[in-house]
Amino acid sequence: MKIIILISFLAVGFSQEYPSLGSDNSLDFATWNIEWFPKNNQTTVNYIVDIIEQLDLDVIAIQELNDTSMFDQMLDGLPDYTGYYESSWFAGLAYIYKTNAIDVNDIYEIYTTSPYWSAFPRSPMVMDIDFMGQNYIFINNHFKCCGDGNLDSNNESDEEMRRLSASNLLKQYIDNNLSNKNVIVLGDLNDDIAESSLNNVFQTILDDPENYRFVDMDIATGSSSNWSFPTWPSHLDHILITNELFDQFSNSDVQTIKLDQYLSGGWNEYDANISDHRPVFMKLVNNFIMGDVNGDDVVNILDVVITVQIIIGNEDSVISADFNQDGVINVIDIVQLVSIVINN
Repeated sequence: MKIIILISFLAVGFSQEYPSLGSDNSLDFATWNIEWFPKNNQTTVNYIVDIIEQLDLDVIAIQELNDTSMFDQMLDGLPDYTGYYESSWFAGLAYIYKTNAIDVNDIYEIYTTSPYWSAFPRSPMVMDIDFMGQNYIFINNHFKCCGDGNLDSNNESDEEMRRLSASNLLKQYIDNNLSNKNVIVLGDLNDDIAESSLNNVFQTILDDPENYRFVDMDIATGSSSNWSFPTWPSHLDHILITNELFDQFSNSDVQTIKLDQYLSGGWNEYDANISDHRPVFMKLVNNFIMGDVNGDDVVNILDVVITVQIIIGNEDSVISADFNQDGVINVIDIVQLVSIVINN
């Protein structure tokens, strides 16, 4: 009996409680450099399975995947999730996403040929998804590290210059190929978005505030206690959105997930077993009136007509047509929508 009690005590003691940040009605995602995964072999896998289960996010953009076999093993311990990677060389990129929430249309890499290897040691990984009737484009990145903090425009090998080139090329790709799309650029970008314009590798993006916004700028300009890379300390992991998402951003939550504060051993335990980076998280909340299918801020018979057209395939799906929010637009939504219209 004493042995059984001891084993039970140890099992409970090993389990940690982390925050639950996901919800059914928002797109919840994070960027996370998990530092040469798995940093401490099976122990790291156990920690991360526990963390992902409890965070309850829809999408996680991963950097520094080193061992794909153990990554697959980790996914086996996450029945609600699956993952994707293309290569494991040189700290590869990956995605982890919730299968019952995300419909993946395509995943591919960009800037893969040798002329771009200096700017992108790891080719950006694009994931095209549908979530609750809306399309989103994620671009996962891990920029070149290091440097002296000074941008040397006359030296193409300068680390800051390489990150500047990467930043400009990403903007160019989005401007030319993804205009009018809901684009989310995220990852370990290895530089400060809040430094002076003279040495800011993101200045071209920052100079276009009508089309681009770093949602974690308040973190970057705020207390170092909230930064993603405490060891330096610095804030290197970022989330950038395009103007199509600005309205949703107004009601969104952005934070560095300080997982180390949920561990009894604090930062030392986290750094030894998980990573030297904290995840940066965003919750995108849809700003719409459920049932207002045509977006005129009124729910009426016109919305019923358009919903019928969506069901028979004559109109594209929109999230506001899924009136009961069960992930399917069908006759049940029409019945509930008609009831609302009749009862005003």
